[in-house]
Amino acid sequence: MKPHVICHMLISLDGRIHPSRWTQSPDGDRKAWTSAYENVHETLAGDAWLVGRVTMAEMSKADAHPPEGPFAIMRPHYFARRDADTYAITFDRSGKLHFSKPDVGGDHVVVLLGPGVPDSHLAELTEDGVSYVVAEDEAMDARPLLELLGRELGIERLLVEGGGNVNGLLMGAGVVDELSILLAPAVGITGVFEVPDPRGLAGKARLRLTSNETLEHGVVHLRYAVEPT
Repeated sequence: MKPHVICHMLISLDGRIHPSRWTQSPDGDRKAWTSAYENVHETLAGDAWLVGRVTMAEMSKADAHPPEGPFAIMRPHYFARRDADTYAITFDRSGKLHFSKPDVGGDHVVVLLGPGVPDSHLAELTEDGVSYVVAEDEAMDARPLLELLGRELGIERLLVEGGGNVNGLLMGAGVVDELSILLAPAVGITGVFEVPDPRGLAGKARLRLTSNETLEHGVVHLRYAVEPT
């Protein structure tokens, strides 16, 4: 069974997700809003969190360092750890991310890769103690990947905190169970969900408001159940 997936995002009033491009407010600032977001992150008690490649690149910040061949690698997956308290998961279709350590803030890294990733990159991840899963299909169908993580690592509750592309991919695949939205008193650019389909997410999901709470610094926390259409 796949984990219970909560898309947890901090957004502006117009649905934008990059605080560095937001307007200001007398009710609080970027630091205060981010702190409120992290506090709610803790209360959601996820076994793992997931972001896209661009977001993870801001945290990994390492150069390529593949070991010399021949390579002894495992496909379709390799798990350096199965007992971590929390996992940091990222999509990286082409194998562009590199790591200097196997964790982000103590959370063990798991990379979800496309089928065309070279053995040299898998060998690099293995040597660095980073876990990985190589998808069977180019589309990287999210459901079997998440089911594998649940089965192999015991992940029951996953917080998706990605960019618009990752959020849109998972929402479009029908694997998101809940939205956790913190609404900050600001406006900016780049939306929560971005999908290539010109119809957007119309007909893909129906949202039901389950709770709303006003937090400090002008932040509103909204939670929605995601129901099938």
